[in-house]
Amino acid sequence: MKYTGMPAAMWLLFVGSFRRQLTETLGFKPSRAKEIAVSAKRKYKWIIRGLPEFEKGDRFKMNILSCAMFAAFLLELPAKPSVDQAADYYREAMTTGAMKAFCRMAGKRKFTPKDVEGMKATAALNAADRNPYSWNMTFHPYPDGSGYEARFTRCGICALMKELGLFAYVPAMCRLDYTMSELGGACEFVREYTLASGGPYCDCGYRKKV
Repeated sequence: MKYTGMPAAMWLLFVGSFRRQLTETLGFKPSRAKEIAVSAKRKYKWIIRGLPEFEKGDRFKMNILSCAMFAAFLLELPAKPSVDQAADYYREAMTTGAMKAFCRMAGKRKFTPKDVEGMKATAALNAADRNPYSWNMTFHPYPDGSGYEARFTRCGICALMKELGLFAYVPAMCRLDYTMSELGGACEFVREYTLASGGPYCDCGYRKKV
């Protein structure tokens, strides 16, 4: 993957937040946080170069880029945080004003015919069959009409983090699903299994708020 377009835009959009949370969440001095961010950019570019281009219609490119960014900062820290600390750091770094607005817009579209058709198309794509850093999922509407579940059997984040020696931090990223659903305001996020914890799949359930 080339460091142009979306990869470069992701860095520009989130680097300030990732750098700031090194201080506000992890306790680094601003000068040290700046140094870490500079080296993390080199690491991010290195990770990006090792990724294939995503297919047209693959909706998970942003997911793998946010993973690459998180991983780049983790790899440049002088000492690794706990999973709980990393989860707090990732949540605060990702929930910028722009991301909150994005989640609110996504919430307004949740459960619309266009949203459902998009989920079905994603399930049919099976992109991870050709790209190990993408996802495979199946789509399961709830019989009572209260929402649906996306059930993932392949996870690009798991693949990349395992390759980088950071697999233990995948649960820190998984927790963001709850935050994003809450910010969207349209549904309650429910989950029983994750691949990262040894489950048979990752279930992402979205139940309509009454």
